[in-house]
Amino acid sequence: MSASIKERLKELVDKKDAIEKEIKELYEVLDSQQGVGMDGALIDSDGYPRNDIDIYSVRTARHNIICLQNDHKELMKQIEKGLHALHGLEKVNQVAETGKKPTEKVDRKPFAKIDIVTPESPASIGGLEVGDQVIKFGSVTVENFHSLQNIGQVVQHSQGKPVSLTVIRNGEVIHLAVKPQTWSGRGLLGCNIVPL
Repeated sequence: MSASIKERLKELVDKKDAIEKEIKELYEVLDSQQGVGMDGALIDSDGYPRNDIDIYSVRTARHNIICLQNDHKELMKQIEKGLHALHGLEKVNQVAETGKKPTEKVDRKPFAKIDIVTPESPASIGGLEVGDQVIKFGSVTVENFHSLQNIGQVVQHSQGKPVSLTVIRNGEVIHLAVKPQTWSGRGLLGCNIVPL
């Protein structure tokens, strides 16, 4: 049973990676059009369509990015559900094998909080939300957190690679993966983290 959940999860993660690759390629299309991005003007100061960009390509890329980001959000929800199901099943198996209930060891002491998440940023794509309280950011926990520089170093060293995060959201412990990378906005994550 857990094998089929793992296979399903792998399929979902492969789909997620493919969507992220496609979104990145579409952003490259927008960058190639005078860096017009998601909200640059398509008309000139006289109200005519700009002749220095391929308006059809820009409109198509923007539309596809929005659709793909919606698909990505839905996939992230399915992956999260799948992970919960897998962890739940592993716990059930553990109880069946040992006869003891496992104690999920989560040091529930958060050390930082997310107070801004920019739409379409790596943080947003990774599932972070405003108000999330960070228990673990890569290797950083409450024990070794001294300043936001600790998080900054993890982000710099993990560019292009997923960083695992554990957050508390509405009293629930949630595991996420965020991939720091350059995108159309500021920073590698596109969110603001404040120490608690």
